[in-house]
Amino acid sequence: MKSFFKYVLATIVGFVIINILMFILFFGFIGALATMGDKTVEIKDNTVLEINLSNSISDRTSTNPFDNLDFMSMKTNQAPGLNSILKSIRHAAGDPKIKGIYLNITDIQSYFMPFATAEEIRNALVDFKRSGKFIYSYTNLGYSQTGYYLATVADSVFVNPETPLMLMGLGSNLIFYKDLLDKIGIQAEIIKVGKYKSAVEPFTRTEISEANREQISAYINSLWGTMLKDIAASRHISVDSLNWLADNMNYRTTREEMAFGLYDGVWYEDQMLLFLKEKCQVAADKKLSLTSLSDYSKNLTGKTLSSGKNKIAVIYASGEIGMSQSAKAIGPELAATVRKVRQDKNVKAVVLRVNSPGGSALTSDIIWREVDLTTREKPVIVSMGNVAASGGYYISCAADTIVADPMTLTGSIGIFGQFFTGEKLIKDKLGMTSSSVKTNAHSDFGGAYPLPLPISNRPLNAYEKQVLQKYIENGYETFLNRVAQGRGMTRDQVHEVAQGRVWTGEQALQVGLVDVLGGLDDAILIAAGKAGLGKYTLSEYPVEKNPIEELFSGLSTSVKAKILNAELGEYYDTYRELKELTNTRQGLVARLPYDIRFY
Repeated sequence: MKSFFKYVLATIVGFVIINILMFILFFGFIGALATMGDKTVEIKDNTVLEINLSNSISDRTSTNPFDNLDFMSMKTNQAPGLNSILKSIRHAAGDPKIKGIYLNITDIQSYFMPFATAEEIRNALVDFKRSGKFIYSYTNLGYSQTGYYLATVADSVFVNPETPLMLMGLGSNLIFYKDLLDKIGIQAEIIKVGKYKSAVEPFTRTEISEANREQISAYINSLWGTMLKDIAASRHISVDSLNWLADNMNYRTTREEMAFGLYDGVWYEDQMLLFLKEKCQVAADKKLSLTSLSDYSKNLTGKTLSSGKNKIAVIYASGEIGMSQSAKAIGPELAATVRKVRQDKNVKAVVLRVNSPGGSALTSDIIWREVDLTTREKPVIVSMGNVAASGGYYISCAADTIVADPMTLTGSIGIFGQFFTGEKLIKDKLGMTSSSVKTNAHSDFGGAYPLPLPISNRPLNAYEKQVLQKYIENGYETFLNRVAQGRGMTRDQVHEVAQGRVWTGEQALQVGLVDVLGGLDDAILIAAGKAGLGKYTLSEYPVEKNPIEELFSGLSTSVKAKILNAELGEYYDTYRELKELTNTRQGLVARLPYDIRFY
């Protein structure tokens, strides 16, 4: 018996020691990952900056190694955010070691790059060309329409001989779930304000409404028009000719497309690299010096426009607005960040970078309050990214100046309430019944939730709908008044362009919802001007958590999302939307009508 306990004790001790060692090794691995991306790479003379944009682009470069780790291969791949990309391009223009830029759009990611992000990068490249340095573009896998739009900023555009371009225009496809919900016994009960607030249509209709068709047609034509205008100017092809190519979609060889003026050369990659060597006066048998965006941006880490106490705070508000804050979601904690910046005497101006479709109306109002208070003490400039709509516009509207990209999607000023009831599913199909005991007349408001889904066991009654309608209308009136106050408009003037309607940045400028068309760099310059700053330091917020904090705050969720994203590819967004549907969006919501993607 003593031997038995001795072996058991030894086993337990061994197990504990092994786990401690694994724990130490694991954190050693984490530490290695954390420092792996910090090593700078020497930039040699006569170097070409290669921009391939092979990863999805967030507004802000993440310093968290878990965000840069491919859990399938266990390799790190730091993806520069838009802030780093713009900074790198701007710095490269004046860097004597950089000969030019090689825009190498060979990755499928270019097919799904949001338009506003593409345009901000394109505009930065336009500025770069003023340095007199070259930009050449090439693709091995073929240009998407967005990829080609970005590529046309180059001095010359080249393409693999077997990858023709398919110009087709923009289309938006909506999926409707009403018949599916009817079949399984679930009913969507919707309370909304706004003719164009169409987020609820997929659950209540089987086809698009005329109001929704009107707004979608208006903004996709605006987006397409902006793309064609820029392509036409760069390639010296008329907009009518480009539209003719789209209307007469057909298979054309790359050489036929070159005859139309779409390309300057049809080459294989080895020919493209040889061409770059010639431009850099490098012998054909010598190695061309190329540096990636991620490597180049590491050399700029910590470099600011100046040192000193005059700071411009850049606050990133990215993701859906809800009840918790993360790198990809906005929570009430963002209000505390705005308050902290307001109370910092060294911060002379604030740039709020908004990239959000909206979400919780309550959280939006909490953040709005802090933004409004800040405008009374120092300039606040909003820079809108790909989308700043509904709740995203709510948190923006108090700013002194709103800057939007022409292809930003914004507006959607409206509120809706969405509830799902499954009386038929629960009672008729599953055979479950319920009884209630209550203390007051409306204690069973909304019914019960007998399933692990946000589906109640009964529909809302007429009185409950009336109460909720007043709640929604009051929320809408509050939204209108917030915008009216911030934009210097009357309530009725705001209502005229609100009602849930989505606008592009270009359209929003015309109806008074934004002040200036431009990007993040433009917003920073405006902030500096309003604060009277000639020299300043940029400080970014919220301050990112260190890797160990991230490990305990949501590593499992991050790993799961990355693995699913790797497996599902372009279908991951559809999965995510359906997952969100089962977990959220009950109650008062100020959100873009849907997640918008174009094909």
